[in-house]
Amino acid sequence: MKPDTLIFDLDDTLYPPDLGVWEHIGDRIELYLHTVFDIPIEQVTTVRKTLFHEYGTTLRGLQILYNIDPHDYLKFVHDIPIQQYLQPAPQLRAALEAVPHRKVIFTNADFSHAQRVIRALGLDGLFDTIIDIIDVMPFCKPQPEAFGKAFEHLGITDPTLCALFDDSPRNIRTARALGIFTIHVGKISNYVRGDLNINSLEDILSVFTPDYSLRSGYTHE
Repeated sequence: MKPDTLIFDLDDTLYPPDLGVWEHIGDRIELYLHTVFDIPIEQVTTVRKTLFHEYGTTLRGLQILYNIDPHDYLKFVHDIPIQQYLQPAPQLRAALEAVPHRKVIFTNADFSHAQRVIRALGLDGLFDTIIDIIDVMPFCKPQPEAFGKAFEHLGITDPTLCALFDDSPRNIRTARALGIFTIHVGKISNYVRGDLNINSLEDILSVFTPDYSLRSGYTHE
């Protein structure tokens, strides 16, 4: 299958998950819970994980339960020195440039954070557009409704002509159920299986045949 559109997750997909970006954002989320809601420090991690697993993101849980301003929240939690964690990735840029398909970002972060990550990695100009969490509200990945709203923004009418690159097992499962060809990015385990799996996005060329069709993957269950 030769896809029309390649959809990329942002954090822990464009770059390796061990660089510390998400850990710092997680710390900012917990600081937000502590300062805004006066949740004791020893309880914020549990609260954050509960909201994440029940609602898809901490933000969505706080919106549903407390009607918080998403823009204020996103500005607060993404206020990190991104340049301390991410450096230009010329090999990744070359690999992405070699793939001729339309490329877009679909993230549960906001547009500003996505831009900062892309710039820090030296990937400017490679992605046609960014679909962020604001674009798909009141939903978020991994909800199928979030994918549906993303498709509307992208003008996609046939999800089976898309390929998703993502590190999240939850997002992979939803995408596969929608008929999207999935490529899991990161360490492979029994817990997650995309149609194809790569250790790093720098390996993206390995999922394509010489004419840039996708290689055969697992049969959808």
